[in-house]
Amino acid sequence: VDRAYPRSVWGVLKISRTLVALATLLCFVASKAHETYAALAGMETVITFLFLLLYLLRLDARMRCLFWPLADILNSVIAALFLLVVCLFAIITRTNKGTLAGGVLGLILLALCLTDAVLLCKKISLDKARGRSAPAK
Repeated sequence: VDRAYPRSVWGVLKISRTLVALATLLCFVASKAHETYAALAGMETVITFLFLLLYLLRLDARMRCLFWPLADILNSVIAALFLLVVCLFAIITRTNKGTLAGGVLGLILLALCLTDAVLLCKKISLDKARGRSAPAK
């Protein structure tokens, strides 16, 4: 178990993404909103929690068949696109206050997804040296 990960920037971001996604899911379920809203929030909760476990248990270092930070970036970008559409629909339709609250929390989750993607892109480009250290001639 990586005890430093939950205190790192990436760990705090993953934990907050998981909690906000769970709160969004609970708002959509409690308000009896359209099933699509709850399904997206539920999938985002589960996928983000699985990535959190992957990094927390250091499974990314053991399973080298996939470049996990890139998969995490793709997940964040795709989730952000889906969240943008679904949460805007939830806010526009706002059948009740629970749907409106879920839509607003979903937009906060969208911002967290984009922040996560940007930070992961910076981490990838800064952590790994690419190519030779001498300039090409």
